[in-house]
Amino acid sequence: MSQVALNAPEYLTISAEGLAERAGKRLVVLPDRAAVYEHFARSIADEIKANDEAGRRTALILPVGPLGGYPALARVCNAERISWRQVHTFNMDEYLDWEGRPLPEGHPLSFVAFMQRFFAQLDPALRPPPSQTHFPEPADPDAIGRAMEAAGGVDTCYGGVGIHGHLAFNEPPLDRWRTCGTDEFRRARTRVLPLAPETVVMNCIRTVGGHFASLPPMCITLGMAECLGARRIRLYCDGGEWQRTALRTALLGPVGVEYPVTLTQDHPDCVFICDAVTAQPAVSPERTLWDMALAAAGAS
Repeated sequence: MSQVALNAPEYLTISAEGLAERAGKRLVVLPDRAAVYEHFARSIADEIKANDEAGRRTALILPVGPLGGYPALARVCNAERISWRQVHTFNMDEYLDWEGRPLPEGHPLSFVAFMQRFFAQLDPALRPPPSQTHFPEPADPDAIGRAMEAAGGVDTCYGGVGIHGHLAFNEPPLDRWRTCGTDEFRRARTRVLPLAPETVVMNCIRTVGGHFASLPPMCITLGMAECLGARRIRLYCDGGEWQRTALRTALLGPVGVEYPVTLTQDHPDCVFICDAVTAQPAVSPERTLWDMALAAAGAS
């Protein structure tokens, strides 16, 4: 049987070693997810500690996802007595209900509730004052930008990458009625918008067992302007197979709104951290459906 080439860019098929070589200092590949989570925890803890020892405040954009680094972060800060008293946090995004309003208090998928539970894991003497923990507000989307300015700007934007390259909930603007240029999208600020279908599918699979009605359909997100305005960007990828295309496109693909995270290619200090599984080729031209069947049978 003749082999037909898959329609994939070359950067999706190169080896993990080739990816690391071409990405250079913009990519750190770690052995497994546990190492990625430890890196996340250690990076934030060390940044806060260094600033605190120098008498400087710390301002961080923080994600809810990847989730696995937060227990380690709480553990490190408690063990090493790293105080968050001079830390300002700015959450990347939040789900909203179908009317674009905040989720009820205590909602299982609330990002606010998640962060409050994280802060509660810190010893009381180490916790940030509530006035220094900021969340995007649908009734006043510019409020979080004003808070960033009042804090003197953001030191580091921490985050992940969605399946179609969204950073925060900055999704590709796939509107049939109008287009959005790259420069315009780069300037986008905090705003309310519906979740893209790809995000709904992925997040339903990962959080509510594929039950679409349980996932809030809207969100509020920091814009690319706020994320790119941070002095440093650190993006963590632990998704394995589904995240390979997004990671490689972020690093080596064409810059544009189709994969918004590609806009970080112009940032002076942006680093991606991934596990070895996610670093593997996104597309293997030689791998057929029959090969996948054999692999699945062997794994069962």
